[in-house]
Amino acid sequence: MGSQTVVADVADELARRVAAGEYQPGDLMPSVRQVAEEFDMNRATAQLTLGRLESYGFVEARRGKGFTIRDVREAGGIDVYRHLFRFSVPMPDTAIEMFRDIVEVERGIVMEALLAYTGSEQQIDPAELKADIDRLEALARLEVPDFRQILAIEVALVRKLLTALGLSMQRAILNSIGEMVLEVPEAIAAYFAGAADLHVLVWRALVAVWDSGSGPSEAQLALFEDLFGMYHEKVTAKFEELLDGAEADAGHVDDAHAATA
Repeated sequence: MGSQTVVADVADELARRVAAGEYQPGDLMPSVRQVAEEFDMNRATAQLTLGRLESYGFVEARRGKGFTIRDVREAGGIDVYRHLFRFSVPMPDTAIEMFRDIVEVERGIVMEALLAYTGSEQQIDPAELKADIDRLEALARLEVPDFRQILAIEVALVRKLLTALGLSMQRAILNSIGEMVLEVPEAIAAYFAGAADLHVLVWRALVAVWDSGSGPSEAQLALFEDLFGMYHEKVTAKFEELLDGAEADAGHVDDAHAATA
């Protein structure tokens, strides 16, 4: 195993402990010597490990004191939130609460992009959008749909709309949200609470509206917003179901090990 893999693995374990509250904000992290001893590594590698944890935003270096735990939930930026979400997945209650926040923010940005683009002078070549949607459809029709790639293409589609609209801050936030979701398999799966084909149909319907040049009626917009809200409720429910299932499976494995011990 390479030293970089060791650094990443141990930094992830230490970050998980911070996320789980095993290390409290304001406390000192274990020292370089303690990390080296616990994880059977040399001090140089332990120093690199704590440096990586600092790059995650979970600790800060204090001259003469070592590394102090940050209050990542209160003071962390979006990059810290991304790591915190990934490390919180083994703690279903925390992860579900965070995922609800992620979905709510994503929903607001996507809705704003779709509605604003519908009411604007559409600058993106329709052929370019249709080519991306054709790629979505090809992936959705696979015997085992590539959910991760489908979601990545959808994030890229919304990014194009935000760029055309000049909404650079929303684009930056969407990019970070996309990274958060794409790092967690359960989060990716949750976005496909319905069939992958439904994602394709929605995009084709939107392009048809944009091609028509007339735009949807107020009633159609209200229906779209309601359907979009219902979809995201299903997404969060699916995520909760997946994490609860994973926790139950882990419990069964532990029981089986105990029975055969």
